[in-house]
Amino acid sequence: MARKTGSHSEITGPKIKQTALELFARYGFAAVSMRKIASEVGVQAGAIYNYTPDKQGLLFDLLYGHMEDLLTSWHLQNVSQDPIAALDHFVGFHLDFHICRPDLVFISYMELRNLNPNNFIIIEDLRGNYENIICEIITKGISDGIFKVKDPKITSFAIIAMLTGVVDWFRSDGVLTEYDLKQHYSILTRQMLGVNGPA
Repeated sequence: MARKTGSHSEITGPKIKQTALELFARYGFAAVSMRKIASEVGVQAGAIYNYTPDKQGLLFDLLYGHMEDLLTSWHLQNVSQDPIAALDHFVGFHLDFHICRPDLVFISYMELRNLNPNNFIIIEDLRGNYENIICEIITKGISDGIFKVKDPKITSFAIIAMLTGVVDWFRSDGVLTEYDLKQHYSILTRQMLGVNGPA
């Protein structure tokens, strides 16, 4: 039987992940079958298992890849030791990284509950590593007498939630530019930490 177009492993593997991502984001993890993914990709249902053990494996690969890319991208940044500059850098970085990945951001929060216990622990550990980045910036700012908050960990959760929520409404072709967005959210995060003045 002739091979279907696009069934080469270097094409089909990434296409399966991308299709799964789009379907999970649109319909929800529970509502999407492996047969549906295979049909959208254009391969036979059984062929999809050459690229992933099961649907759980697809979800885990998507969430793990997202967190690995996020952490790797951050560690490539040249971040100032000044807490305010580091805070501004984090705000800009987080917004830049997330607003161009709305589907990944959506399933990273909405489908986390569908991971099996072992996979959940791995993803939560990676999320904790990222949360520690902003927590350490805040902690240093408190130590330097610049930031004025009592609990850096809770504050870091609040900041990440606020910044990530932008994905729900921001559109690059809207009235607000990405530059304006980052300026506005830099001011908001500074205010949350007791720092006044323009970003």
